[in-house]
This record gives sequence, structure tokens and C-alpha cells, in this order.
Amino acid sequence: MVELEHAFDLLNQLGLPISANTLDACLDDAAKADCTYLIFLTKLLEAELLSRQQRSLETRLKLSRLPQKKGLDSFDFHFQPTIDERQIRELETLAFAHRQENVIFLGPPGVGKSHLGIGLCLEAIDKGMTVYFTSMDKLLADLSKAQSEGKLSHRWKVYQRPDILMIDEIGYSNLNRMTGNLFFQLVCMRYEKGSILLTSNKGFGDWGELMGDTALATAILDRLLHHAHVVNIRGDSYRMKERRKAGGTFLQVTPTDAVKP
Repeated sequence: MVELEHAFDLLNQLGLPISANTLDACLDDAAKADCTYLIFLTKLLEAELLSRQQRSLETRLKLSRLPQKKGLDSFDFHFQPTIDERQIRELETLAFAHRQENVIFLGPPGVGKSHLGIGLCLEAIDKGMTVYFTSMDKLLADLSKAQSEGKLSHRWKVYQRPDILMIDEIGYSNLNRMTGNLFFQLVCMRYEKGSILLTSNKGFGDWGELMGDTALATAILDRLLHHAHVVNIRGDSYRMKERRKAGGTFLQVTPTDAVKP
């Protein structure tokens, strides 16, 4: 039919490819159900909107660079009874992100800090927010390289734009004066403008040594903690738990207490 082909071309020209591709099928369904013009149009546009939302979700997920897709539903709260599940569920509402507040997970390796952080990031992406994930080492290496190449202003934008910036594994490597200053600048840039989600195996009392400068660490923590939710986790490692299930052997270690804030 000439009219159908013309409508198909118009929808494509308007940037509505899903509507164009489903037009014929929707017309058949409408005829069988004896739908009104308004119902037919609504169904056609709903299919277009759903497709766009799905593509947008996939794009945000790809750009987030999350290393895995572990949601909060797969987190075993029974294994880590020191975690207040109500606090995590409150964070899951993403009110902290809407208020540009920070979230900091503290605890020894393997207790689920990254899992919880990534779970919150996935929830944010699902709700239409933008997220960017990096480890502390990769972040500082990237900023240091950009500074040496005179491209720091461009790289700052990458870390300023997202609604939530997740920085994983703070505490495994000490910073020097240059990298400490770069991290301080980043924290200042996002202060009250965007949420930072951190995981660290170091308590705040150790950050002076970690940053290589007590005064700098104090200034960083002052901004991070001004509007922050701190989740302090203690307990056994999930990885040790899985190794036990698999019948593996490992060195016996003393259970680690909570990291002191």
C-alpha cells in the first residue's frame, strides 16, 4: 500500500525506527481488536519509548565501566550480620545521590564492599542516572598521565560528569604529593555537586599515612564526610567462604575486626 509505505518513510524521517518497523504489525493488531485511533497511536509510541529506554539503559551501563553486574539482590546479608540491611535499603532509594551525598564502605578485603557499591551503581543506572567506575590506582594513573601530557582539563570532565563516581580499592597503595593533590582536587570538584562512592580497607585514622600528608588527608576527609553515609563492615571474606565450599585449603587467619573510622 502506498499510504503504508509513506507512513513508514515519515516515521523513519522523524527518527522513530521502532514505530516504523512495528507499524504493519500494530495496524493488524488494531484491526483485529477494533482499537480506536488513539489506542493504536498510544501502543505504537509506547513501543518506541520502551526501545529508547532500553537503548539508553544499555548505553549508561556500558559507559559506567562497571567490572561486573552484581546487584544488591544477590548480596548475602546473613553472611555479614554486622551490616545493617535497612541502611543499605535506604541507600538503594538513591536519595543520597539526589542530594549529592557520598557513600563510603570500610572494611577488610573480601567482605562485600565492592559488591554493595556496584549494586547501588546498578540501581542508579536502572533509574536513569549516570555512573562511572574506576579503581583508585587507575584513577591516579589516568590523572597523572593527563597532567604530564597537558590534558588534565579534559580528563577532569570524565570524573565530573557522572551522577555517581565510584572509586574502588582505596588503601592498597600510598599516594605521593602529586597524586594526593590530584585526588584532593577531584574531591573538591565534586563536593556538593555529585556523589562519590568509595570503598577502602583503611580506616580514616590511617589516611594521613595513605595520603602522605596529614593536613591533606584532613582536608580530603572534611569534604568527603561532610555529607556522607559510612558503612563499616567487619567479618569473614566471601572469597574464603567460597573456597571452603569448594573444599580448598588456605592459611588460617584471625577474623578481622571492623576498620576503625
